[in-house]
Amino acid sequence: MIIEVTNALIAEGIFPARARRVYQRSFENWLNRKAGYDKYIGDVVKVFDTHIKGVQRSVFLRVVRKVLGYQQQRVYRYTRDMVRQLRKKGYFLLAISHAPAYLVVEFTKHWGFDKVYGRLFEVQRGKFTGKILYRELIDDKAKILKLAVAKKKLSLKGSIGLGDSEGDIPMLKLVERSICFNPNSILYRHARRAGWEIVVERKDVVYKL
Repeated sequence: MIIEVTNALIAEGIFPARARRVYQRSFENWLNRKAGYDKYIGDVVKVFDTHIKGVQRSVFLRVVRKVLGYQQQRVYRYTRDMVRQLRKKGYFLLAISHAPAYLVVEFTKHWGFDKVYGRLFEVQRGKFTGKILYRELIDDKAKILKLAVAKKKLSLKGSIGLGDSEGDIPMLKLVERSICFNPNSILYRHARRAGWEIVVERKDVVYKL
């Protein structure tokens, strides 16, 4: 979603057109399998962090909602169905993301999450200052999970966690059932050693490794 929103902000002239050049090469390298996805998404985040300063929060939210209007349903079937099942069973649904908090909140509203955490950008007089608040906390998903459990008086008994990259490893160590969904190579190797579930969705098939 951060990619779609960043592209939309550029298309609407809120971010400068030249900003796309920062990630154009890494995007093409990823498409051509000459480089990894991490480099591409990292460059997109760099563009967002650089140019969000001075943008009105109301304008940003308008773009986010516009993008979600046609992107909200473009999710993986495996995770979509799991969320629906867990909601029916009365689970507390928690989303922890390194994406901007305003974006995460808007995206998860539709799916019925109980609590979400994302990167919180400071706002003054209705505009983003470019400063990220509580940066050390949001970078530590395990710490956030512990905080949420204590704050909401929850239990990790029977808990399920999903992650897709190595940044999720500390969080996945805390839950009873760890699922690595479409993992990158680092998380995949760790999951094999730890005996965690590995699930890959490709086209119309879900593979459980």
